[in-house]
Amino acid sequence: MNIQPILKVEGLSKAFGGLQAIGDVSFSVWPGEILGVIGPNGSGKTTLVNLITGFIRPDRGSVRFKEREIAGWPPHRIADLGLVRTFQIMRPYYSLEAYRNLIVPLNSPRARRMGLGRWGERETVALDILEEIGFERDSFVPYKKASALPTGYLKRLELARCLALRPEIIIADELFSGLSASEIASLVPLIEKLQMAGMTFIMVEHRLRELFSLAHRVLALDFGTVISQGTSQEVMENPRVREAYLGPGGGD
Repeated sequence: MNIQPILKVEGLSKAFGGLQAIGDVSFSVWPGEILGVIGPNGSGKTTLVNLITGFIRPDRGSVRFKEREIAGWPPHRIADLGLVRTFQIMRPYYSLEAYRNLIVPLNSPRARRMGLGRWGERETVALDILEEIGFERDSFVPYKKASALPTGYLKRLELARCLALRPEIIIADELFSGLSASEIASLVPLIEKLQMAGMTFIMVEHRLRELFSLAHRVLALDFGTVISQGTSQEVMENPRVREAYLGPGGGD
């Protein structure tokens, strides 16, 4: 059976003034894959995420999701197709309780099409999703306002809001950032479980050891261009990657 990429990026480029933030980036993502995206600070990782998810319009290039061209689409249309993202700086509705943060995406057209947004059932569905990603259902935590939640729960809430849309791809921008080793250790099996159920992930991370335990392939960026693709071992053995992280000589 000929399996097509679920996401295909070709020649994607974006400049801000005289700065080339992303230059001619191309890669594919396959259904059910976890693709890691790495690179030093300023390498263009978040700009790439913003281009794919519609928060920035590309200067040129193609983004095809399930063979449909989506480059330049607004974020809500892309999310409605099933391609969603978390944010490195969390963006919950701070004045709402944790479970009510999920009521918003559960009211979306996509959630209603998926049978998740039936009137009178949304609170139960929201609590089910929060329980799935590690909120203790019988505690007060799901009922706390987002402004009162610590970072670990806010990161999980970011993921839960994505899951409320029953997406096909989740792009996780620094999901592990700011978390303790034990908090990350509890998230890893959840991501593995979602992937085994068919979810596709693109994970942008600085926490390389934890990322490499999950990623099937890794894409390395530097100065807005792809400098290596392959397994984590292949990428980290690439002299250009070592130089990007360690400076000239790459630690030799």
